[in-house]
Amino acid sequence: MTKCVLGIDLGTSAVKVSAVDRTGNIIAQESFDYPLSQPQSGYSEQNPNDWVMSTTVAIVRLILDDHIDPNDIAGVSYSGQMHGLVLLDQDYHVLRPAILWNDTRTTAEREEIERIMGDEFVRITGNRPLEGFTLPKLLWVKKHEPELWQQTAVFLTPKDYVRYRMTGQLGIDYSDATGTTLLDIHTNEWSTEICDRLGIPENILSPLLHSDDQTGTITAEYAEFSGLSQATKVFAGGADNACGALGAGILRPEVVLSSIGTSGVILKYEDQPTDAYHGHVQMEDHVVNDAYYSMGVTLAAGYSLSWFKKTFGSDVTFDQMVAGAAESGIGAKGLLFTPYIVGERTPYADANVRGSFIGVDATQNRGDFTRAVIEGVTFSFRDLLEIYRQAGAQFQQVVAIGGGAKNPLWLQIQADVFNVPVQKLANEQGPGLGAAMIAAVGLGWYPDYQACSDQFVHVDKVYQPIPANVERYNQIYQLYHEVYPQTKSLTHALQALK
Repeated sequence: MTKCVLGIDLGTSAVKVSAVDRTGNIIAQESFDYPLSQPQSGYSEQNPNDWVMSTTVAIVRLILDDHIDPNDIAGVSYSGQMHGLVLLDQDYHVLRPAILWNDTRTTAEREEIERIMGDEFVRITGNRPLEGFTLPKLLWVKKHEPELWQQTAVFLTPKDYVRYRMTGQLGIDYSDATGTTLLDIHTNEWSTEICDRLGIPENILSPLLHSDDQTGTITAEYAEFSGLSQATKVFAGGADNACGALGAGILRPEVVLSSIGTSGVILKYEDQPTDAYHGHVQMEDHVVNDAYYSMGVTLAAGYSLSWFKKTFGSDVTFDQMVAGAAESGIGAKGLLFTPYIVGERTPYADANVRGSFIGVDATQNRGDFTRAVIEGVTFSFRDLLEIYRQAGAQFQQVVAIGGGAKNPLWLQIQADVFNVPVQKLANEQGPGLGAAMIAAVGLGWYPDYQACSDQFVHVDKVYQPIPANVERYNQIYQLYHEVYPQTKSLTHALQALK
């Protein structure tokens, strides 16, 4: 009999459910994909019921295929893709496909927020209004789908909808609530001022929860559906970036997270909200009670590499493609890539800019282009680190998770471009492990998150910056940093002609 918790990681393309024992060992893991709909340029949507079905399939496989006894599953918690909008009617049925974090249709709504609230919005929320946040999506539905808006009884973020379907209880945890940009980050309450000035009825706001709050147990209906026990305790969970930070042990300010998934994140632990970054990075509640984090986001990090492979490397594996990049060398034989292929968030809040390859010549091969993509994404991460450095932050270590932590070449490139030691974790599971840690603390297995992290999180290897490489990358980065202002007007014009 091995007691365990389930960490449910609801990503953009798939859900991954991990069964984790008391000592942090992953004893079983299952995942299941779901489709992404892009009905128009800039639109990104999913069916929330697909999340529930896929999560259930993964849980059923854990029970049937991996022989996890439902009675041994003591608790469940969640990590979820941020900023997504799920609208429910008075019967709590889904009204429309969820609008996701990487949807950029809301430029007019972002501009409306800026016009009405100005700097006061940044003061209240700790963030500038951006297309990807939940609030602009609400305003878009209000303007473009008024009949659905009239039917809206409540909205949720993605993982909160899955939890509602499993427990019958509504709520949004603080880390996801800050990502809606409807929360006053100083009082940790929904902002009446924002709601009043932008016409958002407060009755559609869900109850606020701490990440390790117990939100009920499994309903009889879902127990029959999934095989879980009704006695299993369910905890609120958190936003994927906050859970990823917890799962990587980011619990003090001098250690920074580098996370490369579909999007990319540089994340820093904060003891309290700060305006030192002037809204240029996001400020969010952590899943750790009474703590915060700030983060900058590259919209197309791992997605840039997967797009490149799909378009130009369908005949090789990822490992083969990256092996070609290793043969290329620093600077990719004079080739630069900017990863703005779906617009950008930080440091350029620009939904219309697009990516580029600069310096193409006939001597370059696919390995050079792959190397340029990897380096370009890493340079975009350095853009984020520079915001922190300019505000006086000092970093001792970077912890790498996600796709960029699976390849030694990319880990060394990060160390050289950042000029900071980069840690690879022994049991890198990112947000899913963080979700499991929330359940473990919620159950009382550990007194706090630091004690849990000491048991769950372990370093495998540290990649040190190589001085000669650092010098070369410093020179190339200066050129990379000039590309956006030089190409902004051109890429905007090309987008307008589509």
